[in-house]
Amino acid sequence: MVVPRPRADDLLSVGGEGAGPEAWVAWQPSVLLVEDDAGDALLVEELVADSALKIRLRWVRSMAEAAEALAADVPDCVLLDLHLPDAHGLEALSRVRAGAERAAVVVLTGLAEEETGLAAVAAGAQDYLLKGRVEPGLFGRAVRYAIQRKQAERAAVALQSSRMQAQENARLERGLLPRPLLRGEGVEAVARYRPGRAQALLGGDFYDIVQSVDGTVHAVVGDVSGHGPDEAALGVALRIAWRTLVLSGVTGAEQVARLEELLVAERVRGEVFATLVCLTAAPGERTARVVRAGHHGLLMRDGGGVEWVEVPGGPALGVLPGLADWPVADLSVPAGAAVVLFTDGLFEGHVGRGSERLGEDGLLRLARERAALAPEPFVDELIARAEALAETRGGLADDVAVLHLHWTWDNPPRK
Repeated sequence: MVVPRPRADDLLSVGGEGAGPEAWVAWQPSVLLVEDDAGDALLVEELVADSALKIRLRWVRSMAEAAEALAADVPDCVLLDLHLPDAHGLEALSRVRAGAERAAVVVLTGLAEEETGLAAVAAGAQDYLLKGRVEPGLFGRAVRYAIQRKQAERAAVALQSSRMQAQENARLERGLLPRPLLRGEGVEAVARYRPGRAQALLGGDFYDIVQSVDGTVHAVVGDVSGHGPDEAALGVALRIAWRTLVLSGVTGAEQVARLEELLVAERVRGEVFATLVCLTAAPGERTARVVRAGHHGLLMRDGGGVEWVEVPGGPALGVLPGLADWPVADLSVPAGAAVVLFTDGLFEGHVGRGSERLGEDGLLRLARERAALAPEPFVDELIARAEALAETRGGLADDVAVLHLHWTWDNPPRK
């Protein structure tokens, strides 16, 4: 069996900077010597021969030869003389760094040019060595540490880039989360959102609430099948389309049909579908109009109790494109009552270590145990308890969106 030689990247990932000698014993770094003086090149070859670090050395005499060598194979380290026939000073360093971003660079300077070496380090070289003043042991350590520094620099740059990208993604996702458009009268809304994807702020679930000029409250909670970024993007598209339709005066079954058209046009796979429930309530009325498309029921909080309510509905969006029908159902909302819309991620989590899930009955039981709480702690406790029950199986794996609506047209706000 042939054992491949480890590269500096592999070695660093195992031992890291300052790794012990055992981590380096099988490693033979490749070094390109760029030196036009044959005598100086001979000195370097002798240092390599006497060094404890086994080095695979290649010698070229000019920047043109170095460019050809770097194009063919990037070494772990470049030993660079700054006085070449076709490149001089920091220009030579710049050209090497441009041609081999991954390689460490150690500059070779004369006895009277230490300041030049320092300038080269400031310009991006990992180290400098004075010709004629280097012992074999120092030479080996200088090459090894230069390679380690270069790898550490590259790792730091990659980490910073990753952090900036993550921050940018977070800003983008936060910007795509809805800001309820309420006019401050008639309804109190509590919204919570928890994505199922690790390290994400946005998933395929969506919600929104809009209050029109006449005080009518429009709300939606929906769930796109799947958990990836494509589903999250589709959920955002459906939410924004829903708000646009509401502001344009399109409601009821026609609104849901337009949303299905969008889903079919935007989905990346034919099997993707979405469920949703839309609710509309005019000011002062005790009846809300509800359209349900493949979605489960809702919770009604009234007089200290909680009930599970399901109204007639139609299929999920995208299951029967252009053929489905969605009835508009009337939902009685007593004075002081509250309606809780949510996605199935809230009750599909496991309970304990087995295959049992919380389910609709389990969620209703949790809600009744917390029925006396005010809206915000009620919603937060409901999510927290569902999460705790699923903790032994990794917590809630699906997205969760919850929208708690409490009408205040005839009664003071709940404390």
